[in-house]
Amino acid sequence: MKLTILGCYAATPRTFTNPTSQVLDIKNRLFLIDCGEGTQVQLRKNKVKFSKINHVFISHLHGDHFFGLIGLISTFALLGRTTDLHIYGPKGIKEIIDLQLKLSNSWTNYQLFFHELESKESEIIFEDEKVIVKTIPLKHRVYTNGFLFHEKIGDRILDFNAVQNFEIETCYYQNIKKGKDILLEDGRIIENKKLTFDPIPAMSYAFCSDTKYNEAIIPVIKNVDILYHESTFLDSEESLASKTMHSTAKEAAKIALKANAKQLILGHYSTRYASIDLFKEEAETIFTAVILADDGKSFEF
Repeated sequence: MKLTILGCYAATPRTFTNPTSQVLDIKNRLFLIDCGEGTQVQLRKNKVKFSKINHVFISHLHGDHFFGLIGLISTFALLGRTTDLHIYGPKGIKEIIDLQLKLSNSWTNYQLFFHELESKESEIIFEDEKVIVKTIPLKHRVYTNGFLFHEKIGDRILDFNAVQNFEIETCYYQNIKKGKDILLEDGRIIENKKLTFDPIPAMSYAFCSDTKYNEAIIPVIKNVDILYHESTFLDSEESLASKTMHSTAKEAAKIALKANAKQLILGHYSTRYASIDLFKEEAETIFTAVILADDGKSFEF
């Protein structure tokens, strides 16, 4: 699993920071999460292939989380894209994008599929044979979701020494990796556990966008491997965080602790502070496994 941070600062863009957007590479699937202004430039800078992005997840309809989407959609068309693009976001996102395309007479030459979200309960919004994605209902000034990405358990790992010792033909390897026992020609049944190792453990990633402190999400993200949680303010501005329905670094750490997360990534910093290191220092008073997101930074897990 690889996470690339394209932007992780609060609303106002600066020449050296960008609003929220990130790319999650999980099981060879590339998911774009939020698409703030300047996202496509950041994709270029970080050498992310546009053609590999087939699914875009938008947490809410505040501009610093989706104003880059129409530009990205238009650029895909200019590049001659023909692959379908799926967009998951709050109800209304289709109307916004359709109106922008209509008034600019900029229709795409590929199919756009909008999956509009309204539920205030966690729900599965994407699933294939390798990955499942659920919403994380958040509390912000407008309807907002985070997203929980779960790898599915993969095939068992073939023990080549064992299968060679039993002289098992290669045509049976796929069945063995799927967990099946093998019947030899002499009538012996070889248990699968003698031929394989356990699969690589599945990982999970939770993206918690703009939200006030909300313990209701803890059952949804319980035991998550990696938790990205907004931390717009420091504890000294806790009253402002409450008023604007954002979180502080300490509050993000409390969620990580109560959810038994293995790792916390902080982001969505207000630009009022001199150094983002202050966020890490505060969060570590509550939860020790803290790392800081920053534009252009990648993490491999």
